[in-house]
Amino acid sequence: MEDALLALGLVLALEGALYALFPEAMRRAMAMVLALPVDQLRLGGVAAAAIGVAIVWLVRG
Repeated sequence: MEDALLALGLVLALEGALYALFPEAMRRAMAMVLALPVDQLRLGGVAAAAIGVAIVWLVRG
C-alpha cells in the first residue's frame, strides 16, 4: 500500500509540474485528446497500463 501511495504521489508531482511549466502545451494536448475517438483512447489507456505494469514488474522483479 505504501508503494501505491508513493507512485500516486510521484504521478501527481510530475503531472503538476507539466501543467505548471507548460500550461499552453498541456491545453493543446487536452484539446487533441478530446478530438480522439473513444476506441483510440481506450487502446492508448490499455497500452499505457501495460507499459506501467511492465516497468513495475522489471523494477520489482
